[in-house]
Amino acid sequence: MGFSPAWYDDGGNIMDLRMANVVLACMLSLVFTSFMLPKILLVSFRKRLFDPVDSRKVHQGIVPRLGGIAFMPACFFALLLLLGVDTAFGQGVLWMDMQRNIVKIAFACCALMVLYLMGIIDDMIGVRYKVKFLVQAMCGFMLISAGMGIEDLHGLFGIYAMWPPLAWLLTLLLVVFIINAINLIDGIDGLASGLSIVAALYYGFSFLILEEYAFALVSFAVLGTLVPFFYYNVFGNANRGRKIFMGDTGSLTIGFILAFCSLDVLDGSSAAVSGNSPVVMAFAPLLVPCMDVVRVFLYRIRHGANPFKPDKNHIHHKLLAIGLDARWSLITILLISLCLTISNILLAEAVDVNLLLSLDIVLYMGFNLWLNKKRQSRDARMQASAKDCTEQ
Repeated sequence: MGFSPAWYDDGGNIMDLRMANVVLACMLSLVFTSFMLPKILLVSFRKRLFDPVDSRKVHQGIVPRLGGIAFMPACFFALLLLLGVDTAFGQGVLWMDMQRNIVKIAFACCALMVLYLMGIIDDMIGVRYKVKFLVQAMCGFMLISAGMGIEDLHGLFGIYAMWPPLAWLLTLLLVVFIINAINLIDGIDGLASGLSIVAALYYGFSFLILEEYAFALVSFAVLGTLVPFFYYNVFGNANRGRKIFMGDTGSLTIGFILAFCSLDVLDGSSAAVSGNSPVVMAFAPLLVPCMDVVRVFLYRIRHGANPFKPDKNHIHHKLLAIGLDARWSLITILLISLCLTISNILLAEAVDVNLLLSLDIVLYMGFNLWLNKKRQSRDARMQASAKDCTEQ
């Protein structure tokens, strides 16, 4: 490949080149997505490919849901272009970083393409949830085949090293769980993409600290593709045909990438970082979507409902029910996620991982109970007001 020895004699130059690649990956992905989204909107309106409106949906009017089609091509374009330029000009730094993780990257790309195609089919004609779970599990198995997995829980629930078959099963469940957590939290404008932006930024810097530069590029490429989508999704005007949803194509692919990042941080942090819990480092930015999907599933089971049937019990529905609009609901949830991520990382060195998880659950459930009381109080006031109007 013609590596240039000069680069390897100067660690500062190598680091400068790696940081430049990280910035370029983000910018290239951002530009590619910014170019693609208007074209996807145009095709969606010409072919009338819109997200259906129903009683559970917050939006009104016709909005295309194929924004996620831009995500994977944008990331691949940015990474492959940088790899080609880096190798063609004889530096080879990026290729060296990728070569160290080529097995993980190869299997992850194959799994990502499978999920991407299934997402497109689902957005176009629909896919049964059992088929989705089967495909997601197959993608998780690909990561296990690449040598990734949860081999050690580092004291979570008192468990450390695990029996390999149990570790593989837990890895499959975790991959499917994270993918669906991102998919199910996508209920108001900007929520899934906003939480994913927070997670991508966190994982990007984590990989830089762990010196996993190839995966840092992936995280920042994801960040780059999510930013323009977030703009169109949150600030786009539906009446002017400038608003778009990510659809299952976007939520499935982004969910898988975040699952991949969390598994690699779990593996890398356990070897490279002392003091901080690897479990906390790996999953801190995913706490809000993961805790919310568990709470909603338990609620549905407790009330005898199908746990896979959509309802209006997610945290964003609760915020809307107490009178907040979609924008303030989004800001509130993003701030909660950011605060939980930062506080967990800061406390991870001093607080036991089980105690920290318990505190997270108590705080999150306490917030939901407060929302329930606010909603009941608001409903009571509205009923009293309606009764007064009727009597008058």
